[in-house]
This record gives sequence, C-alpha cells and structure tokens, in this order.
Amino acid sequence: MITIYQLFPRLFGNRSTSLKHNGSIEENGCGKFDDITMTALQAIHDLGITHIWLTGVIRHATLTDYSSFGIPPSHPAVVKGRAGSPYAITDYYDVDPDLANDVSQRINEFVSLVDRIHQAGMKVILDFVPNHLAREYRSVNLPAGQRDFGADDDQTQAFHPQNNFYYIPGQSFVPPYREESLYHSQQAYTEQPAKVTGNDCFSAMPGIHDWFETVKLNYGVDIRNDWQKYFSPVPDTWHKMDAILHFWASKGVDGFRADMAGMVPVEFWAWAIARLKASFPQILMIAEIYEPALYRDFVKAGFDFLYDKVGLYNRLHDVLLYGQSVEPLTQVLQSTAAVQHRMLRFMENHDEPRLASPRFYGFPFHALPAVALSAWLHSGAFMIYNGQESGETALGSPGFSGDDGRTSIFDYCHMPQHQQWMAGGSFDGSAYFYDQKKLREAYRTILRLRNERPALREGAFYDLMWANPWYTDFDPWNVFVFLRYTNEEKLLIVINFNRMEHRSMRINMHEDALALLGMAEKSEAQWMASDLIETRKKLEFRPADLPEKGLPISLRPSQYAVFVLTEIKPENL
Repeated sequence: MITIYQLFPRLFGNRSTSLKHNGSIEENGCGKFDDITMTALQAIHDLGITHIWLTGVIRHATLTDYSSFGIPPSHPAVVKGRAGSPYAITDYYDVDPDLANDVSQRINEFVSLVDRIHQAGMKVILDFVPNHLAREYRSVNLPAGQRDFGADDDQTQAFHPQNNFYYIPGQSFVPPYREESLYHSQQAYTEQPAKVTGNDCFSAMPGIHDWFETVKLNYGVDIRNDWQKYFSPVPDTWHKMDAILHFWASKGVDGFRADMAGMVPVEFWAWAIARLKASFPQILMIAEIYEPALYRDFVKAGFDFLYDKVGLYNRLHDVLLYGQSVEPLTQVLQSTAAVQHRMLRFMENHDEPRLASPRFYGFPFHALPAVALSAWLHSGAFMIYNGQESGETALGSPGFSGDDGRTSIFDYCHMPQHQQWMAGGSFDGSAYFYDQKKLREAYRTILRLRNERPALREGAFYDLMWANPWYTDFDPWNVFVFLRYTNEEKLLIVINFNRMEHRSMRINMHEDALALLGMAEKSEAQWMASDLIETRKKLEFRPADLPEKGLPISLRPSQYAVFVLTEIKPENL
C-alpha cells in the first residue's frame, strides 16, 4: 500500500515568520535538507506514510545569485517569483543550492537526506520534469560523455527529430512584460531564434499565463505537422532523459513523479521505463496526467500510478465547494474501473488550493469525508501535501503566486500552521492549537487504517450506492457507502458529506453483495457491525434482514464510519 507525503523542502523546514512581498531568501527564509531531521521523518512515518515525494529538489531558475559557486545566474525576465519555479529546471544533474547549508556540498546533503528517509522506514520519490526545462538551461554537473540540451541542435529548422528543442526561425523571443522592478535588468534577455514555450505555445511572444519561463522539449514529434512521429532512430532527447533517470536512481531514489507526463509521447515512456526497471526493478513511476483516454496506454507503458485529478478530485472538489451530490461518484469510478488500482488520489498538492484556505473550502474538518473517501477507495495510492495535516491556510501574498489559497511554489515563504507542528525542531505539535491536534490525529487514523486493515490495504471494492437509491431510507445526495473486503475481513464504509446535519439511514445490502462477502450461507446468523473509529458504536444484525430492512446507521455532520462485520459465534458470547 503506497501512502505518499509530498514534501517541499524549501517550505517544510522554514522557521522564518516573515512574509515580505517578493522577499529574498534572507528576508523570508528557506528550509534546508538538514531541517528534515530523523525526528521529523519518524513523525511523518507515524502518520502512516510509506513514501516521501521530494518536490523542488533539482536545480531550477531562481533570482538568488549563486554565481560565486560556479552556478550561472538566471535572467529575471524568465523567472517566476524570487525563488523561481521548481519546474523550470536549469540543471538535471544538480540540486537547488537554496536547500544546502554548504552549497559546495549540496549533492552530498541531498544523498544524506535520502539515507535518512530510508533509515526512517520510507522510500523516496523525486520530481522528474520531462516536458520542458528553463530557458537558460545549462548543466554545471554534466557527467562525462553527456552533452547539454540543445548543444547539437540545428537551430535553422523549426523541427528536426534529433533536435532537443522546437524553434521559431527568424524570430527573437520576447518575454511578457511585468511591472514589478524585480523582473527587470539593465541587460535585455536575448534568445535568437526563439524556442517554443513549454505549454506548446508556438509564439515568440508568449503571454504571462503561458509557461514562458520554460522551453518545450522535442521527443521526435512534429507537433505543427499533424503530430507526425519520428522515433527511428531513437531521438536524442530520449537518450538524454534516460541518462538522467538512471543518474538519480543510482543516488538511491526509489521512484519518480513525472511532471506533465501526458505531454510526452507514450512511446518514450514505454522505452524509458523498460530500460530503467531493467536496472532498478523496484523503481516506482507516477504520471501526472489529465487525459483519461491515455490512462490505459500509460499503464501499459509501465507507470505504476496515475493522477486521479480529472475524475475523483474534481468531483469531490465540487461536492465540497458547491454542495453537489456524491451519487455521480459511482459513474466517475466506473469510468476508470479498469485502472482504479493504478490511481493516485489526493485532496491537496502543490497545484491545488489548500482545504483549510478561506480562498477555497476553509473548513479542514469538514473536508475530512473527502480525504477519507479518497484514501479508502480501492487499493491504489494516496497522497497528502506537507502542512495539510496541520490545517495550513496559505494566507497572504508572498509574491508572484498571489493570495490564491495555495502555498507558493515560486516565492520564499513559510507555512505558519505547519510551523506550529515543528515547534522549534521537536516535530511533536506541542505548539498546536487543540483543533490542530485533533486534525492531525484524524489524518493519522485515516492513513493508518488504510495501511493496517487488510481489506483497505488489498481488498476488493463494492459500490453499494446502486442498492440505496433516493426513494429508500437513504440520502445519496450527501452519503456515500461502499464495501471493502477480503476472505478474512469485511468492512462497510459510510461517509456523510453534509457538514450541517445528521443523517439517519438504513443501508441495504442485496444478495449478490452478501454472496461476495460469504454471508449468504449464514444469513440467519447474528452478526456484529463494529465501528473502527468510534469503537463504542456496535450494531447487531442478521444478513437476512439487509436486502429489505437494511442496517440502521446514524452519522453526525461530516462523519465517516468504518464498520468491521463479524459473525457472533456462541463461543464468543
């Protein structure tokens, strides 16, 4: 069972309380690799976490000057924010110097962190950014025998299968204008000919909402000519990316989260993942992908998990924010039934607004039904984002990001609610408010149940919504109900999304469900439904009564229950 903690080192260990707009690293502070101590890691592991996804580790464009360490500075016209986007990579073979106490030892400090994570009983996932890189990419740690991206390109051609980039011949790149002086320089930024922007923007003048700070990588697909593919001989970009994946795997990384994987041809992934897993058989591959039509192809290509953003997250977002019905979740799950065990579910990550933010939902406890549902569906992977378990609100505007309910990935900033858990390095939540303690414990319960209960860890899934329509004693607008089961364990999960009202209902379970649970032949026996969360809640029933009379259950607002179903045997009375 894979349970991931997305950890952004720049944010995670930052103890500064300053939030100056466009503040520098000295003014607003920055977390370091060494801030992720063994104590912190053990506390994360105790939540029920199995993997840590380290975000923003590979060196990217920034306005902080490290030229004294031989690191080329970035031109402000092609950087987002003072700290810079972690997805505008400037050297695939280096790490962010912001994160090191000793910049000259930054790679060694990263490897030490990987070792600590392993010692704490968890595995390491690293961001891999294959679709685009920074406009001023230049490796200072290029391994022997490797050539930099674009070094051998024929820049006179808009497209060539062996070029690393796409070009706009005869035109110079014009970065979008921004009023803040932070992004101005006495020396104009020059790029001739212009390279195509990372979000497939074939214009020398991308807009402020384009990924203007990045350049699209060419995998042998002529995008402007009916997406024709030229994969033989193998494109040069494929070989370069293959070498990068092997480089980081050799450093002890256990897996990769592939950024915008759907924008890279699936043929590359099949080739690269097969080569990578031949050398590192246990490597984990996660695709950030938003194209359901490609899900099966990406699983066949070797990905272990795919983002469940377009389906489950978006639907739960609308349930929480707009009070929409939970009943259509059945159709959402059915649409991806063939790959449900391959889905990575979440209710927060760096791209999405914070659940506790007043710019989004604002009520972290009332969001827990969505968290629980995401965590307990099927046997796929689940993820939380650092600070989520502390009720991080992401208030304030640190710079480029604005005050949008997200913790900025572009600026130097901190997470105030998360800092209360850090408590000066104790990582014990001693500075938590009462509600924060309760929230973290709720997350711990949800995550540990998913790892410790066999039916949640590896059991089958059965949707009971069809057996409980609106005209029965049930509320399918607000309540979602399903089974998770193995031969040895049977769980009934009931979740009330109504944050204002109790829900009293009867859960019907028809004969086919009883047969799958092995209860049909014992339908006249007495059984017990015992809630694993509120352990005093116990209900006696006969399976024979479930198809028509149902199981009477009452839930408080935003409450979720996990009932383990066990036969009451005479010797246990």
